[in-house]
Amino acid sequence: MGPTRKSNVCRRLSRRALGFFARDAGVVQRTNLGILRELVCQESTKFKNVWTTHSKSPIAYERGRIYFDNYRCCVSSVASEPKKLYEMPKCSKSEKIEDALLWECPVGEVLPDPSDYKSSLIALTAHNWLLRISTTTGKILEKIYLASYCKFRYLSWDTPQEVIAVKSAQNKSSAVARQIFGNVTDATLSHGILIVMYSSGLVRLYSFQAITEQFMQQKLDLGCACRWGGTTGTVGEAPFGIPCNIKITDSPPLLFEVSSLENAFQIGGHPWHYIITPNKKKQKGVFHICALKDNSLAKNGIQEMECCSLESDWIYFHPDASGRIIHVGPNQIKVLKLNEIENNSSQHQISEDFVILANRENKNENLVTVTASGRVVKKSFNLLDDDPEQETFKIVDYEDELDLLSVVAVTQIDAEGKAHLDFHCNEYGTLLKSIPLVESWDVVSRNDGTQNYEFSLWVPFTGKGVTFYLSRLVYAGDHMKEVIVQYMKQNELS
Repeated sequence: MGPTRKSNVCRRLSRRALGFFARDAGVVQRTNLGILRELVCQESTKFKNVWTTHSKSPIAYERGRIYFDNYRCCVSSVASEPKKLYEMPKCSKSEKIEDALLWECPVGEVLPDPSDYKSSLIALTAHNWLLRISTTTGKILEKIYLASYCKFRYLSWDTPQEVIAVKSAQNKSSAVARQIFGNVTDATLSHGILIVMYSSGLVRLYSFQAITEQFMQQKLDLGCACRWGGTTGTVGEAPFGIPCNIKITDSPPLLFEVSSLENAFQIGGHPWHYIITPNKKKQKGVFHICALKDNSLAKNGIQEMECCSLESDWIYFHPDASGRIIHVGPNQIKVLKLNEIENNSSQHQISEDFVILANRENKNENLVTVTASGRVVKKSFNLLDDDPEQETFKIVDYEDELDLLSVVAVTQIDAEGKAHLDFHCNEYGTLLKSIPLVESWDVVSRNDGTQNYEFSLWVPFTGKGVTFYLSRLVYAGDHMKEVIVQYMKQNELS
């Protein structure tokens, strides 16, 4: 289970003040976060609900800011009480924000305007404008008109914080795309890779850089004059927009292809591996972990929970860059590691790093029937693994700065669902802290949540909209709360 000995926070603070730690930024940061983790996980720390609201539209959260009404209204959750930062003017349906990303300036870059060093919200509107919005005032700092030849709906990072991919709704009228790629159902761009998906379950990967180099007709620069298709205009300004300057006339080089149920496909691990579900409906809930270099199945690479539940289990590569894998079912969370096989460095095996189990009683029931002859027959049957009356895992999240796994488990008690938030050591899986959540949870509806080291946001979803709860950690003693607040302010400045 790993070490459970807790260090003394006051002693660590005193040692920090006396300069017992190295002065380089990395060591100081890790020391501060270690102290913060101790405070968050101490026994006397509680959650206190400070704000509740309801919304008919989705609610988004980014870096201490809560967005309502399609990003039109922004509320700060970092202040002692929730505070509205701004509310943008009401707009028509065609001008509403469809999607948004938080942009923070890349380290080491020299930018033309001082405001460029502050966080911005990159927003995509329904009428194909890309906006850069101040996260503190809601003022539009920059705007780019994309085009009129298709409807853009989604934003994602190709390279995080550097390259944005703007994705349109599917254009079924593109005969050229069908000739080259076939009947595509979806596509996306990530880390320079064009990922193309088909209804058959096939997933194909192409180098976007190779496509650009081979098929770009003309280089375009935002804000510069351009002649295209007999028309002259400024790139990024209406009505000219950004012309489609890549015309694929031949099949680009294929990097990789695989078939998977519902196109489920993930890449990660050290060295690179991928996770798929065999492309048959009866294989749903079975996951294969294979080497990317040769498609070989890792030893113990078939993972299956063998759970009987209404909702499927899910699996993904751990976001802590350790190369591990998290497999979540209704009553257990497995953290798996990828290791070289002894005396065979070319092949890898999957083994359990640790397992987190739900707190359950054995509730298998006996059904008693009496036959016509009077004989008593007992039949046993098992409850579903995600039965509402048993503790069921709903959310698993990773807090990177404190290196904690946070888990929300829900149980139906009488007529309502009760939940608790558990903090586990990310390295060993040890339970460090369990906090009851006072809000009632719908055990059968979709729920979502996130937590930071000073507050927690929980968004139970219902058919009539979302109810949003903001809870704040309450510490034992004002001096400890002051340490947290000072760190939060310091972190905002850095």
